[in-house]
Formats: sequence, C-alpha cells, structure tokens
Amino acid sequence: METEKFKLADIFNGIVIPIILVLLIFFLAIYVNVSGTHHILGETNTIAVILTSGFAQMIVLGIPLILGLVWNKWAGGAAGFIMGGMYYVASAGLYTGYYAGGSPAYNFYGDMSMLGYLVNAIVIGYMAGALSKGSMNFKRMLGAGMTAAVTTAIIQAYLNYTVALKPGLDMNHGLWADTSLGFAGVYGFVLAFVPSIALGVIVPILAKVMSWYGIQPLKH
Repeated sequence: METEKFKLADIFNGIVIPIILVLLIFFLAIYVNVSGTHHILGETNTIAVILTSGFAQMIVLGIPLILGLVWNKWAGGAAGFIMGGMYYVASAGLYTGYYAGGSPAYNFYGDMSMLGYLVNAIVIGYMAGALSKGSMNFKRMLGAGMTAAVTTAIIQAYLNYTVALKPGLDMNHGLWADTSLGFAGVYGFVLAFVPSIALGVIVPILAKVMSWYGIQPLKH
C-alpha cells in the first residue's frame, strides 16, 4: 500500500494539537490549580477544583467510557483497570506521602475510597459498553454514558463520605456541610457530580463524531 502524502493537516494534528494540550495542562497546573504556583481563582474556588482534580478524574474515567461506547464492554473494562489502577497508585502514594510524618501516619493504599477509583473506572467502561452494545445511535450512547457516569459518581460519593480514611472523611463531610453556594450539600454535589454529568454528555458526543470519521476499532 502506497504511503499517504504528507499534508498541512498532518502538521496540525501531529504538532499543533499536542502542543496545545501540553500548554493547557501547564496552565491548569500553574494558574488554575488551587495549590498552583500562580493560582488566580482563589484557594477554594469551585470552578478551579472542577477544572483540576475534576478534570483528572474525567480523563481517568473518560478513556474507558469512550472505549466501552465505540468498541465493547470488555475493552472499556480493561481500559478502566489500567487507567483506574494508575490513578489509584498515584493518588494513594501522593496522600500517603503527605501524611507520612503525621501522627498517626495514614496509608492510603488501604483506603477503600481510593480503591473505588480503580473499581469505578472498570465499571464505567464495562457498563457503558454493556448498555450500548456497540450501537452508534446517539441517544443510546448518551443514555449509556450518562447512566454509567452518574452510577459511578454515586458509588464514589458514597465511599468518600462513609469509608474513607479520617483525613478524607473529614474533608468530604466538610464539603457536604459547606454553605458557600447557598445551602448545605450544594458544594459537595457540584464537586461530586458535575464532572461526571459533563463526562456523560461529552464522551457520547465525541464517540459520535469519531464514528462519522470512521475513527473506531473494527468490529467482527
């Protein structure tokens, strides 16, 4: 098969888009992250938290979700195991390091709420694939994606509120008791569910666009 000729669009897809993504991550880490060097949105700004920690979780859950929709439940579940496993190891290690010098010192590798990210990444990909069954009908993909995203958000919110280690438990209880957005529970709901609801809408749209251009695995 003859090699396809190099086109201007290849420069855009191969160089410009990756550089834009790198700059976006840099901007979020430095200027939006509430612990960033030059954060501009304030220490507890809801939007800042959603755009950083929420964005990271959307990536971890979004990849298995989209593979579940455009391929099948097994691909979605397998991708979830990989993405969720990496997020679990990284997050548990980060917070274990934070509290290593404390009294008591907490081991977040044994935190069931942390392990929930691994389980939910598997569940979201498998559930979306099982519900959509490879259908490229947008309404079915939207229903499958939203159901999987909201279900895993409920599971994670429950784990964070009930079985997390004490530092995480105290933080989550504080989030749900926070009244900065008018009423107790609103702040906690926004942080727990808005990223997942957005994910349940954005990923099916992306999957549909991919189907238009034939960017999906071959199905036998």
